[in-house]
Amino acid sequence: MVVSVLEEMRIRSLGVIDDAVVELSPGFTAVTGETGAGKTMVVTSLGLLLGGRADPALVRIGAKSAVVEGRIRVSPDAPAALRAEEAGAELDEGTLLISRTVSAEGRSRAHLGGRSVPVGMLSELADELVAVHGQTDQQGLLRPARQREALDRYAGDAVSGPHAKYAAAYRRLRAVGAELEEITTRARERAQEADLLRFGLNEVASVEPRAGEDVELAAEAERLGHAEALASAASVAHAGLAGNPEDPEVVDATTLVAAAGRALDAVRSHDPALAALADRIGEISILLGDVAGELAGYADNLDADPLRLAAVEERRAALTQLTRKYGQDITAVLAWAEDGASRLTELDGDDDRIGELTAERDALRDELSGLAQALTDARTEAAARFAEAVTKELASLAMPHARVSFAIRQTEDPEGVVVDGRPVAYGPSGVDEVELLLAPHPGAPPRPIAKGASGGELSRVMLAVEVVFAGTDPVPTYLFDEVDAGVGGKAAVEIGRRLAKLAKSAQVVVVTHLPQVAAFADRQLLVEKTNDGTVTRSGVTVLEGEDRVRELSRMLAGQENSETARAHAEELLATARADG
Repeated sequence: MVVSVLEEMRIRSLGVIDDAVVELSPGFTAVTGETGAGKTMVVTSLGLLLGGRADPALVRIGAKSAVVEGRIRVSPDAPAALRAEEAGAELDEGTLLISRTVSAEGRSRAHLGGRSVPVGMLSELADELVAVHGQTDQQGLLRPARQREALDRYAGDAVSGPHAKYAAAYRRLRAVGAELEEITTRARERAQEADLLRFGLNEVASVEPRAGEDVELAAEAERLGHAEALASAASVAHAGLAGNPEDPEVVDATTLVAAAGRALDAVRSHDPALAALADRIGEISILLGDVAGELAGYADNLDADPLRLAAVEERRAALTQLTRKYGQDITAVLAWAEDGASRLTELDGDDDRIGELTAERDALRDELSGLAQALTDARTEAAARFAEAVTKELASLAMPHARVSFAIRQTEDPEGVVVDGRPVAYGPSGVDEVELLLAPHPGAPPRPIAKGASGGELSRVMLAVEVVFAGTDPVPTYLFDEVDAGVGGKAAVEIGRRLAKLAKSAQVVVVTHLPQVAAFADRQLLVEKTNDGTVTRSGVTVLEGEDRVRELSRMLAGQENSETARAHAEELLATARADG
């Protein structure tokens, strides 16, 4: 079931295209036109919509920017729709709108469902929406890493299950190895750190500071350092309040206040206001007596012992040594000591930790060996099925004697994991090096497709691979650019037939110059330039009936009105309809 369909693209100021609309439909759509008419701009436009690199050279000369807008009908529960909604995009009645703008200065902007998004978001959706194939993609298929990915994709759960377990063990092994290396390579530094911590903690422990002790001692030192002045001031103040027995003629404050109180008490009954003032004088008299008593006690209890002052200063000096090294005050010093003790416990446990990590690393390597073997076995089994299916498809693409196979091998590495009794190199995807081989005819040895396939053969191998994928892991839309390069005749007819088969389960858009391929399309679009060399809105038209026969005739013989070419074109269409 097709979960998304690319319905329309509008292209403005891109290459030779001034302003054109490409209307697509489900099934098989062929895009044709003369060389240089702008057919490949369809592929370029879709590449931009799907997060491809923005090249300012693509902007039409004289234009400020190139704009590509796309409309994709997508099922609400499809992964692409859900991912788009997570990004804040809105679906308009099941339609997802995508736009990409490229300025002549090279700036690029992307919008998804009416919301501005990073270009990378479009790239994330690309794998869910469209598989684009052109000459550069064929070159990508030549890389062994891509071939391994293709095999894993075809194998499905048979490989993804073991691969997930292997990947988890591999990540843990990397983490354990990194921690073990960090501990062992920094052993000297960590030992030095531990020694410094021990020295500091011993120094703090020998002083045995209390929280806030430095503040208390500072206050005591201030008091002891000015004991004589404090005692003299207290004595003078006491004499002023309570009198001086050695000089009875001096009148003190207590005597004066008492006299004032007696004078008011004698007449207080005559006026309530004066009685209130008498009461307040009484309160003053009581307060004076209390203060005088405390001053007498302060002076008597003030310790002017120089030995105590020396002891306080000595203790303060010891505390200062700690605050100079370990914190701004004793409270901070105690916090440092607590953290340091915890860190020292950690450092002292390095030997135990090294042993634990070494044991875990060895166990993980053993586990990884078994998981790598399971992954290799799953790939080997899937490779046989994949190769058989692709070989069968090649027989239908005019390569009846070609055989496809996979070479799955490992590279020995003394530091690797043991598989089949020998140490081999390993990585995040296992231990396997996967390479797709092609024997184009009987007697020819299997060779890597990069060396054993011509351009036309490579195109057909790629198409065969996608047809096989369509039955196991379909992509909603396939776009092929020059998939028919280097082929013709019967092989071209078979390519058209297989593309039509692929279109039964997916949307297929093909940019082609071969009439044998275009004849099998459900819809054919013609790209034409105007007299001034541009493609305008009217330059992309849907061909039907006589117009389609005329275009196929041109593609066959270069002559639209050739009776022979017309007959051949009608025959091709009839053959395609019969197959359908």
